[in-house]
Amino acid sequence: MNVQDRSLLDLFSLGGPVMWVLLGLSTIGLVLFVERALFLHRGQIRTTQFLEGIKNIVRKRRVVEALTVAEETPGPVAAMVKAGLLHYEETEDRIRAAMTEAALVEIPVLERRLGAIGVIAQVAPVLGLLGTILGMIQAYQEFEKGGAYATAGALSGGMWQALLTTAAGLAVGVAARLGHHFLAGRMRALVYDMEWVANDVLRFLVAERSGAGGETPPAAEAAPGAGPDQPSGKP
Repeated sequence: MNVQDRSLLDLFSLGGPVMWVLLGLSTIGLVLFVERALFLHRGQIRTTQFLEGIKNIVRKRRVVEALTVAEETPGPVAAMVKAGLLHYEETEDRIRAAMTEAALVEIPVLERRLGAIGVIAQVAPVLGLLGTILGMIQAYQEFEKGGAYATAGALSGGMWQALLTTAAGLAVGVAARLGHHFLAGRMRALVYDMEWVANDVLRFLVAERSGAGGETPPAAEAAPGAGPDQPSGKP
């Protein structure tokens, strides 16, 4: 019976116990990939449009409304903007520190479970190699039992196990590696958006607050003791 005449279930059973381990790893990897892909997709917002909307609201002096919009928007970018808006009335260094703290919270959330997918990509081919070795051991045992009268049929069980586990291990490993690469790319794109938004929001909030009179520029400050009828400059 050739490969075309065998069902997938038959081939799976010929692969031996290592195939069950590989099946479990592939299932876990698929679940992790789908969960991470959906999570990163929800966090990928239209950054430029979101930021312009926040700026327009802040220009109208409706900071609370801007905070509400940022809170209702999913993703790490919105979380950083919210952190900056919460400290709108404070110093530039405090705003920067608040957004940095928000980034330190959000980035590990983005990286969560990516390491597990990377481990599956590394372990699956090794398990396939283990199945190959076990299959070869089984084939040699059958050969030893048969002696000079050992047939191809007696050796085929071990050879099937060796070949099938190698193929399955490589397939799971390649799929996991591709999935990890895809998710890592999406995560890097989000981190880049976070860095760009943090710099842009910081400059905007400081400039907007200064323009609104939140901070008096040093050149416009009155000298100590100068009143409305007493000029502060030189005579």
